[in-house]
Amino acid sequence: MTRYPMILLALAAVPAAAQRPLPPLRPQAPVADTSIFAPLAHPPASETRTGGGSPGHAYWQNRADYDIAASLDTAAHRLTGTLTLRYTNNAPDTLRFVWLQTEQNAFRSGSLNSLIFAQDSRFGARGFDGGDVITRLEQVLGTARAPRRVALSSRDEGTVTKVDLAEPLAPGRTATLEIAWHFTIPEHGADRMGYDGALFELAQWFPRIAVYDDIEGWNTDPYLGQGEFYLDYGTYTLALTVPTGYVVAATGALVNPREVLTPTQIRRLALAATSDTTIRIITAEELASGAARPGRTGTLTWRFRAENVRDAVWAASPEFQWDASSWNGILAMAYYRPSAAVNWYDAADQSRMSIQEYSERWFPYPWPHISAVEGPISGMEYPMIAMENRSRDVQDLYNVVTHEIGHMWFPMLVGSNERRHMWQDEGFNTFINTFSEARRYPDAGDQMARAAQERGIIEQVMRAGVDQPVEIAPDRIAPNFLGLSAYLKPSVGLQLLRQEILGPEAFDDAFRAYIARWVYRHPTPTDFFRTMEDVSGRRLDWFWRGWFLENARFDQSVDSVAVSRTGDVQQVQVRFGNRERGVLPIRARFTFDDGTTEEMTYPAEVWSTNSRSYLRTYRFTGKQLTRIELDPDARLVDIDRSNNAWRAGG
Repeated sequence: MTRYPMILLALAAVPAAAQRPLPPLRPQAPVADTSIFAPLAHPPASETRTGGGSPGHAYWQNRADYDIAASLDTAAHRLTGTLTLRYTNNAPDTLRFVWLQTEQNAFRSGSLNSLIFAQDSRFGARGFDGGDVITRLEQVLGTARAPRRVALSSRDEGTVTKVDLAEPLAPGRTATLEIAWHFTIPEHGADRMGYDGALFELAQWFPRIAVYDDIEGWNTDPYLGQGEFYLDYGTYTLALTVPTGYVVAATGALVNPREVLTPTQIRRLALAATSDTTIRIITAEELASGAARPGRTGTLTWRFRAENVRDAVWAASPEFQWDASSWNGILAMAYYRPSAAVNWYDAADQSRMSIQEYSERWFPYPWPHISAVEGPISGMEYPMIAMENRSRDVQDLYNVVTHEIGHMWFPMLVGSNERRHMWQDEGFNTFINTFSEARRYPDAGDQMARAAQERGIIEQVMRAGVDQPVEIAPDRIAPNFLGLSAYLKPSVGLQLLRQEILGPEAFDDAFRAYIARWVYRHPTPTDFFRTMEDVSGRRLDWFWRGWFLENARFDQSVDSVAVSRTGDVQQVQVRFGNRERGVLPIRARFTFDDGTTEEMTYPAEVWSTNSRSYLRTYRFTGKQLTRIELDPDARLVDIDRSNNAWRAGG
């Protein structure tokens, strides 16, 4: 075959007089491919993570199982606890030390948190001086019949603590640690835990093992408040001792209902387990009369068990009304004070619809219950628990409830590293929320309308030039831009990918595959990118780079239109322009003098050989073009729409 046939044919067509010698080529220094379409430099595939985005044949992940007993001193605002941690090393490495997350230390005087966030801010300590006090830290050695406990040395590094093991932990072996600790509960725990009067919400409440993975080894990023969590999976048993008058909501199934509930409440819960309507388990009248609790003095211990979870939290109050219904055998519950009932009467049903929507669309909810808990926390998620405040109206409450419950999928099921890649949980969750909100309140806008609202916000931010890359550690994002960078911008990107680039069928197939591949595992951004390409069949380096990794902006234009006519045929040559680095598909509407229109759509890859200009020639018979408009329905992002239209004679 001729090596360069098209070049030779083109030269042959040039008259001999015009075939002058070409100037000699000048050597040029090698230049890297800096195009938006250049291949991304992903980490190479390995035995643990494949090039297609799946866990590899040798993928491993460590396991953490906890037995925790704790008591709540409501007068002193103090929690005291003991725990047994069984940490299984599935890594190919021998571990001679471990790292614990001691996150209450964020509320110590002089902590890194206090130096970064203003005291009175959302994530500030607000002048509180607390922190974890570990009174016993031992490793259990020997046998079950003849155990011996060895005190361990540790080094406090703020919200993480290094613990030297008494005996190295070889691959495939389990180390058992016993810890006793206590701490004074902050009233405002960085908007993730705390108390309001007699109501307590306990999270980040026990020393937890950090993640040791195949990407970073030990993940020891400090807890500052804005960046969230990264944890291994396991089984949790909880024994929570509180005053008898308190009702407790927690991660896991309640295993001793006869000891802590009345016969009436047990009977109502059984009814709710098969009901798609809300059953009132504890009413405001029963709280007022005292019938809500089996006694008024002393303490009771509530026991819970949860499997395949990455954390366990709880809330307790003597004022909790309690509602429940169910979907597909899963209890959907709401706990709230009578003063919040004006909105929260609907919360159990809101919880029910949320797990139904996400289960039917993306992946089945795997745990025995979901609980929404009202309290001082403005919105926070943990396995099986969603914490929210009372909200301004019922629809506003649903938007928060369904957002926090959406987190049961990201990151409670798909266990990404929130402390480094916040968009893999907040952005994904914001995206799936648009479907849930539209399902509950369609009169306020369908899913496309809600996505358009988000898109309009991001377009304004890009136009102002103040947006940031999505792939940036959350603790490095200015707090007032956190919602834009970690929530809205990735959500808008996923919507563009679904509607304008892959199409709903291919996108949904790939997105479901990503969830199924990484349930109870730890995916990275690369695993997500590769899975979406693997299942959809499209190379998307340009999209990941422009939308997630860089700070690309978008501005398409109609640069020129040349019109000529031969008889009844009008020939139109259009030069489409791309005036920013980011590329998106071209959506153009052609309008004719007879009132008809034609839609011209081209994939973003048409910009691959010339990311600034794209030339097309059209022929129209029996009619005359009067107008061309790019993105007429505002389905894309465009920071300057003044250059999007051409009009004949204009």
